[in-house]
Amino acid sequence: MKKLSSKEVLVIGFALFAMFFGAGNLIFPPSIGLLAGEKWKAALLGFSLTGIGLPILGVLSVAISGGSINSLLNKVGPKFALIFSILIMVLIGPLLAIPRTGATAFEIGIQPLFPSIGPVISSLIFFGLTLFLTISSTSIIDVIGKFLTPILLIMISTIIIKGILNPIGVPIDTNMTQPFSTGFGDGYQTMDLLAAIVFGGIIVDDIKNKGITEKNEQFKTIAKTGLIAGIGLGIVYGGLLYLGAAGSSVFPQGIEKVSLTTNITITILGHLGKIVLGICVYSACLTTSVGLTATVGHFFSNISKEKFNYKTIVIISTIVSIIISNIGVESIITFADPILKIVYPIAIILVIINVFDNLIENKKIYLGATIGTFCVSLVDGLSAMGVNTSFIGEFIQTLPFADSGFGWIFPAILGIILTHLITKLKENAFA
Repeated sequence: MKKLSSKEVLVIGFALFAMFFGAGNLIFPPSIGLLAGEKWKAALLGFSLTGIGLPILGVLSVAISGGSINSLLNKVGPKFALIFSILIMVLIGPLLAIPRTGATAFEIGIQPLFPSIGPVISSLIFFGLTLFLTISSTSIIDVIGKFLTPILLIMISTIIIKGILNPIGVPIDTNMTQPFSTGFGDGYQTMDLLAAIVFGGIIVDDIKNKGITEKNEQFKTIAKTGLIAGIGLGIVYGGLLYLGAAGSSVFPQGIEKVSLTTNITITILGHLGKIVLGICVYSACLTTSVGLTATVGHFFSNISKEKFNYKTIVIISTIVSIIISNIGVESIITFADPILKIVYPIAIILVIINVFDNLIENKKIYLGATIGTFCVSLVDGLSAMGVNTSFIGEFIQTLPFADSGFGWIFPAILGIILTHLITKLKENAFA
């Protein structure tokens, strides 16, 4: 039985880390730390579950299910698999994630260094480069990706280490009442669990291409690579979140996420830090944008059976991304919040159940869990949009864990139980 060498496992682990750690993820941990202040450890635990633990679990879950996004989602049903996979691709594509890379590139990479350049011009240049690199067969993006991650990590490590050795301030009491659930909920914004459902198939294919065909060995290999990626993400997120917490005595609550990250860097490294951060973030955003745009192009080209070719989809995706990116990072995050509150709990419950798939005889519980979760997550999402959910919303707030934002857990369990009982009753009725 073939096994990968430690070096090969390490390389895949770093690749998985790079997939999850986009430049946009730089802005979330500091803002959570700022909000949490002296309660930053509890916030870090919550953020780590959705920003690290669940994405790694998502990759493992895809491997267990059969190695693709469809193999996981088909357990609910083929129509659901099609709709949900399209939704995931739209969210990590032109609706949220890709526009956010353009907006982040402008606000961190361009605006601080070239204040005379506006967001429209910046987005046209950024997505023009994205379109060129996505459609062409050039290897420029491979070169950027190969050298970018180490440079970005060195820069971030420098900021974190110096920020810990010479703190910019001290964590203070910010009167946050639920740091864990806040960190957990803000982890949705990374969208890494949704991306993991896609990345899982890529990692499985890569391991198969290296000659690892035995299922058990594939799982062990992915678990090792996931551990490597998880440790890397944990160190980076933990360090950045602490810097934000230390800044709670320096920066005002309510400061925009991009401004906070930039100001922390300038405070620690001076003006040079702004230049280095801008260059690295811009390059990282461009790499992420190209990767996501290509993924979206291939996905929709395949499911349409080439009725919409790759180039057409990429062009449409780029145009939509240009438009949305101009509303700014904070507005994109605000816009994304209710959508992710609807979608994320469904992804979470499916991933968790699938980990125990070998122990589950009645596969219909996937549908029951999805329905139960959706009933609550939909109401939570609508409430976040400002829609009056009336007595339904009030009832949901009485459910276990609802006050912490986890009201969907009990209905998911109830959905599993009811589905199982109904299935058994039907089997006995026709026995």
